[in-house]
Amino acid sequence: MENILRQISNFYNHPLFIIVGGITVTLAFLAFVYRLLCWAFGITPIVFRLGIALWQRKVVIFGSFEIFESLKSSLVDSNIFKKNNILHINSDNIDKSKEETIFLVDWETFGDKIEQVFSARKNHQTAIVIYAKPASIPQDKMSEIANRANTVVVNFRGRLLNDILTSLITTSYDRN
Repeated sequence: MENILRQISNFYNHPLFIIVGGITVTLAFLAFVYRLLCWAFGITPIVFRLGIALWQRKVVIFGSFEIFESLKSSLVDSNIFKKNNILHINSDNIDKSKEETIFLVDWETFGDKIEQVFSARKNHQTAIVIYAKPASIPQDKMSEIANRANTVVVNFRGRLLNDILTSLITTSYDRN
């Protein structure tokens, strides 16, 4: 029995098996490192952008004070947004929002001033999330909104948080 095991061991100690085994281990190691680097370079920019977005960017809520308090409470209760990063804009001071990069618009309050809100954003990298009840936006306005860059219409509070986070990731953040 010992002789058979020695023959099997000698067979696999042949230089060909040693070379093939070394090449296979090297390729497997390189493939592992490659996958690790692809994962790191793929996920790092997204995590970095989201971190900066949540830490420094402000969400401007266009709406009445009651709507503002309600939406702010929803955002702060998620433990994702800081209380100080949520600002209120009423219909008298739309121009104060020009420097901010994400707008949350209550359709009931600002539906008639939506063009002013669109013109208040400094460029198309400013995301606009419109919060509206189902079927409250007329079809012609909906078609017009659909043709605007970085604009989302949402009608559920649970979906609202997701759309704001997606908008924060997808719109670029300029530190200047």
